Amino acid sequence: MIIVTGGAGFIGANFILQWIDKEKSSVLTLDKLTYAGNLNNLAKLELNPRHTFVKGDIGDRHLVAELLKKHSPTAIVNFAAETHVDRSIYNPEQFVKANVNGTCALLDETLKYWKQLPAPEQEQFRFLHISTDEVFGSLAPDARASKEGDPYAPNSPYAASKASADHFVRAYYHTYRMPTITTYASNNFGPYQFPEKLIPLIIVSALQGKPLPLYGDGLQIRNWLLVEEHCQALRLVLAKGLPGESYNIGGRHEVTNRELVTLICEILDALKPDSPYLPHRSLIKYVKDRPGHDRRYALDSSKMLNQFGWNSSPDLKSALQQTVAWYLENLRWVENVISGDYKQWMNVHYSDKESV
Repeated sequence: MIIVTGGAGFIGANFILQWIDKEKSSVLTLDKLTYAGNLNNLAKLELNPRHTFVKGDIGDRHLVAELLKKHSPTAIVNFAAETHVDRSIYNPEQFVKANVNGTCALLDETLKYWKQLPAPEQEQFRFLHISTDEVFGSLAPDARASKEGDPYAPNSPYAASKASADHFVRAYYHTYRMPTITTYASNNFGPYQFPEKLIPLIIVSALQGKPLPLYGDGLQIRNWLLVEEHCQALRLVLAKGLPGESYNIGGRHEVTNRELVTLICEILDALKPDSPYLPHRSLIKYVKDRPGHDRRYALDSSKMLNQFGWNSSPDLKSALQQTVAWYLENLRWVENVISGDYKQWMNVHYSDKESV
C-alpha cells in the first residue's frame, strides 16, 4: 500500500485514479477536504476495495502515526498543500501552516515509522514530495530553463512556503538518510482542476459569458503540462528515482497567458458553435496585475528524459481540446464546485479588480 496525502485535490486525485488503473498496490488517501478537496474527484473508486479514504490533516501527528502503524505503506506521496498564489497573498499564514508545518509534521512521523522498518524495507521505502517550478522564481526572457539544483528564489508567499517545505524534505534525507525525493512540476491542467486556476477559470467563465480576467498585459510565460502526463512521470520517479534526488517534470511549450486564453477561446468557439458569447475572446478583460507576479517560469526536464525516457507531449492544442471537452461533458461536477466558497472567493478577488 501507498499513502497519498491531498489525494482528493486536482493532481492527487488524478494520480490515484491512474495508480489504481495501472499499478497493483492499494492506496490510502488522506485529505482534510478543504475547499479544493472534493470526494467527487474519487467517486469512481467508491466501491473499489483497493482504495481507502481517511479525512484528516497531515499536521495531525496522532492520526498520521496510527495510519502508518496500521497500514505499513511502502511509500508516502505528498500532494497536500495550499496551492493558489492569489490566496497566499491574502492569507500567507494559512500557507505556512499547511505547507511548512504540515509537511514537517508528516516528515517527522514518517521518520519514526521508517526507522523501525527492517533494513530491506527501509531501502525500498520512498517519501515523494511534490513541489513546483515557482520555487525557482521568475526567469528572464532569454534565460535557460530552470534545472534541478538551481538556487531558490521564491517571490510569492505560496512559493516561499513550498520552498521551505522542500528544504525540510531535503534535510530529512541528508540528516537522517530517510529516502526522500522531490519533484518540481510546471503548471498542470486537466480533469478535476478547481476553477480558481487559470485554464478551468477561463473555461467556466466563458461558458457563463463572464469576463475572462488576464493580469496586466497577459504576457507572463508559463510551461503547461497535462496532469495525466505528470502522474505518469511521478509513477516512474517512485519506481526508479534515487533517494536524495530531485526531478523536473515540465511541459515542452512556453506560451504567454494571452496566447493560452486565446487558444482556449478558439477551442470553445469550435466545440460550442451555438454559444451566445461568440467569439469567446471578446470576453477577455485585462485587469490590474497581482503583486509580485512572476514573469516567466520554465523547467528543463532533460534529466527525466535521459534517465527514464519520459517526455511530455509536444501537442498543447490537442491536450487543451481534451481538457475543454472534459469540462463540457462534466458540467454537473462544475456546478457542484462553483458554489459556496468559490463564489465568495470570486466576488472578493475579482469584483474589485480594475480594468487596464
